[in-house]
Amino acid sequence: MRRFTILTLLLAIMLVPLFAQNEDAQSNPFNFSAGISLGNDIIPGPNGTTETWNSLAFQPDIAFGKFGIGLDIAIRFKLLPTPDTAITIYGGDWIPNFEGNGKTFFDIYLPKLMYFRYGLRGEPAFVKIGSINDFTIGNGFLMNNYANTSFLPELRISGVHIGLDGTLFNFPYIGIEALTGNLARFDVVGARLFVRPLAWLQAAVIKDMQIGGSIITDSNPSLYSTAHPGLAPVIMGGIDVVVPIIQNKVFPLSVFSDYAIQPERWGWMLGFGGKLAGIIVYGAQLRIMSAGFIPAYFDTNYDLYRDIKALVLAQAPSGDGFQGWFAQLGFDVLESKLVFKVNLEGPFAAIPSTPVDNPALYPHLRGTFLVGEGLLGGFFFDFAYDKYFIGRDVGFFEDLVDPTNAVITAAVNFRSGSAVFTLLYNLRYNPDAPNGFDVTSSLKTTIKF
Repeated sequence: MRRFTILTLLLAIMLVPLFAQNEDAQSNPFNFSAGISLGNDIIPGPNGTTETWNSLAFQPDIAFGKFGIGLDIAIRFKLLPTPDTAITIYGGDWIPNFEGNGKTFFDIYLPKLMYFRYGLRGEPAFVKIGSINDFTIGNGFLMNNYANTSFLPELRISGVHIGLDGTLFNFPYIGIEALTGNLARFDVVGARLFVRPLAWLQAAVIKDMQIGGSIITDSNPSLYSTAHPGLAPVIMGGIDVVVPIIQNKVFPLSVFSDYAIQPERWGWMLGFGGKLAGIIVYGAQLRIMSAGFIPAYFDTNYDLYRDIKALVLAQAPSGDGFQGWFAQLGFDVLESKLVFKVNLEGPFAAIPSTPVDNPALYPHLRGTFLVGEGLLGGFFFDFAYDKYFIGRDVGFFEDLVDPTNAVITAAVNFRSGSAVFTLLYNLRYNPDAPNGFDVTSSLKTTIKF
C-alpha cells in the first residue's frame, strides 16, 4: 500500500503542470464509447492441463483532450458445468488468493483499469497505465522492447510508464523516463535520467545529444516460477550517449553507445540505426562483454524467462569475455500500418560444445509483422516469433524453425461494421508442460457503440 501511495503522489505531482499547460484539452471534445465482448478463453488449468471458459466483458472508453481511460469489466464462466449446476463463475478474476493462486487485491483489481493515458510517448509529457508492449531504456542494451503482456489472455498485468522532458517547461537540458511492469507488485522497475548538456547551441546535431544514466531492478525474479522459488533480486545500471546525426523524415540516423554493469559483469556497445527513405528500418551494434553478461536482459519475453536469467546471474561468471553483434532490418510504411522487422543477435564465437543456459552465447531471432486496420478490407493482424538458443539442439537452420525454445504470438482481427472478431493465440515453449508447450488462446466478438 505504501508503494502504491508513493506512485499516486508522483503521478499527481507530474499532472499538476500538465493540467496547467494543456490547452488542447479545452479544444478537443469529450468522447465516450463502449464495447461488449463475448468469447472463449483457453487458459492453463491444474496439473498442466488447459480449461475453456466463456467470457463476457463490458469495456467503456472515455477520452477528453490528451486524457483517456478504458475499463475492462469481465467475467469468465461455464454454463451447465454439471447436471446440478447452472453456471460457474471463474473466481480467479475477482477473488484475491483464489484457490491459493497468490494474487493480491491489487493483482485482481488494477487490471480492471485497462488503460489510463495522458499524451503519447515522444511528447514532452506522457503517462500510461495498463499493458506495456515495447518499453526500451536508453538504447536497449539492458531493457529492449520489454512487455508485460506475456500471459494474455490468461492474465492481464497493469504497469505504468511515465516520461517528462524539460522542454515542457522551456528547460530542454534534462528529462526522465520510468516504468514499473507490474503496478501491483513493483517488481520490475526501471528509470533513465538524461541531460542535453549542449542544448543551448544552434547546431542541431550537438544540441540534441543526450547523455543518460539508467538503473533497472527486478525485486522478485521468482514471481511467476514454481520451479525456482526464492531467487535473490537483481539490479543493474549503465550510462549511454545518443547523438542524432541526421534529423529528418527521409533519412534519420543516430549513433549511440552504452556501458552497462550487471552483478560481477560488464558490457559495452557501439551502434547506429535509423530509416532509409522513410521506409527501410535498419540498425547494427558491436558488443564487447565480460563473461556471463546478458545483453537486452529485460526483453519482450522477460516474464517467461526471468527465473532462468536470474539463475545465470547468480552463478559466478567463468571463462573469457566475448564479443557480440546485433542487426535489425525491415520496413515501416503507411504511418506504421504495415510493419515488418527482423532482429538477429549473437556472439562472435562458435556454439558452446556443452549446452549452457546463458542466452547471450547463442543467436537469438525476433521477427514481427503487423498489418493495420484499413489495408486488407476488414482484416488486420499482428504476428511475432521469438527463437532463443538457436543451434543449441541441432543445426542453426534446423533450430530456427523448430518451436523448441520459441515464443509465438498472433492476434488476428476482422471488422464488420461495429463488430470486431478477434483471435489471440500464444504458443510458449515449456519443458515442464506435458506436451512441452504452454498454449493459450482466445476467440472474442466485440461490438462497439
